[in-house]
Amino acid sequence: MRFDQTVTFWSRADRKYNPKTSQYEGEIKQVDKITANITDVGLTKSVQIYGNYAQRGWTIRLKRPVTANWSYLTIDDGKAKYRLQTGRQPIKATTLIVGEAD
Repeated sequence: MRFDQTVTFWSRADRKYNPKTSQYEGEIKQVDKITANITDVGLTKSVQIYGNYAQRGWTIRLKRPVTANWSYLTIDDGKAKYRLQTGRQPIKATTLIVGEAD
């Protein structure tokens, strides 16, 4: 298994809503960056998890767990944001199944 892609984890925990400006204020900060093995979830699993096959999902395998709290992740510094759908912690690696965030 090749760990040839980079996954960056981001946190929105410091952002707060300001009712006076009707905007969220604060920083989105990077909490971790890890190399990973990434594969497509597949048609059957997409239907099981999301209820349809149009939703794009990825299986991400990491050599170590992410200990920080994170809101979303990006793959290879791309613009698409992905949220956690489910995760597993087997003996050797961490596995995340993620779907596109709104």
